[in-house]
Amino acid sequence: MSMEITFLGTGTSNGVPVIGCSCVVCRSTDSRDQRSRTSAVVRDGGRVYLIDTATELRQQALANGLDRVDAVLMTHAHADHTGGFDDLRRFNELLGEHLPIFAGPETADALRQRFAYAFEDIFPFYGGKPDLRLHVVEGPFDLFGNRVTPIPVRHGGGTVLGYRFGPLAYVTDAKEVPATSMALLRGLDVLVLNALRERSHPTHLNVAEAVALIDELRPRRAYLVHLSHELSFAAATALLPPGVSVAWDGLTVRVEETAPSETWRGASLA
Repeated sequence: MSMEITFLGTGTSNGVPVIGCSCVVCRSTDSRDQRSRTSAVVRDGGRVYLIDTATELRQQALANGLDRVDAVLMTHAHADHTGGFDDLRRFNELLGEHLPIFAGPETADALRQRFAYAFEDIFPFYGGKPDLRLHVVEGPFDLFGNRVTPIPVRHGGGTVLGYRFGPLAYVTDAKEVPATSMALLRGLDVLVLNALRERSHPTHLNVAEAVALIDELRPRRAYLVHLSHELSFAAATALLPPGVSVAWDGLTVRVEETAPSETWRGASLA
């Protein structure tokens, strides 16, 4: 069975369209320009791993037929990556058990403070609230027999964790990727990396910076996420070299021995 990643959301913290904005991208009729907050699902060996609980998690799950989550991996505790946290309770109800959730030390502390109720057993049933078992990530760990490697990157004044699953790695909200983390990102089939916009930003990679990192790392294919409304899908694509693509909400990429392949809500893409 091949590994695959589905992009539940690919937008920045405001989402796209942005409230009160009438720019060309916010008025675009191209569905690939409609970006909910960044989140993804990785499927590997029959298991389903949710990366972040974006603000629109409920809508993302419904749009992509997501009815099972075996574990949750948090990159960091910013609101656009945790706003849908309470919707995890439905996955507890569907599975009838607690969910393991993984986060770095900074993020784990923030989650305990913000969602204390999710880590206490209050109800004698599932579905009334999230019921989670928190695991603090301080190095590589095994998840249902699969090895997961955390990839620390810098975002503003904090640390964000990317995650590597064998030939696939997912990194969002990075501005700086330390040399030690660059070493962990080599030899990939698929790299997912954030690229906020064309012009520079103090806490996020822009397109040129993301492309430079991709050029150094040389994955077989790369996808950009966490885009703002300053770039349409078409405009961003025009800035990219071969082998680098803009991801969009609902895109699924399968990591296979021959080459990564793409589908969009069940339809094959040429």
